[in-house]
Amino acid sequence: MQPVDAWAMGIALDEARRALLTGDVPVGAVVVAPGAHVVGWGHNAREDEADPTAHAEVVALRDAAKNLGRWHLDECTLVVTLEPCLMCAGAALLSHVQRVVFGAWDPKAGAVGSQWDVLRDRRSQARVEVVGGVRAEESAQLLQHFFEQHRLVD
Repeated sequence: MQPVDAWAMGIALDEARRALLTGDVPVGAVVVAPGAHVVGWGHNAREDEADPTAHAEVVALRDAAKNLGRWHLDECTLVVTLEPCLMCAGAALLSHVQRVVFGAWDPKAGAVGSQWDVLRDRRSQARVEVVGGVRAEESAQLLQHFFEQHRLVD
């Protein structure tokens, strides 16, 4: 883990809290360029945008590509509060990010170590460095609280 990872995860956690404002699952992501410059921000917006692909990672990768004027994010790190799913791991791979850093593990749908390991699969065109468990407890607590509240309403 690099020193900037915990700092960037704090920003991703702030993004995750923004998802709560629209009733979305609190997952946040940022894309960090060399020099610790955040170039993309995102949080889950599936409910807000009625878009099944509006996961935090995809939103942040799109924002970074727009801000940098290129889709090839080869020198960047994707930092996300929850282990990416298959779609998001694929998006990270296709964007050519160098690293993926995540907080909480997702034993049900995680695709970078839990259920699958898409980013380090020997059949993939490239390998992406993966760092898991950064500020994992904070990330997990945010999700746990959301789902506890959600169950009370149902």
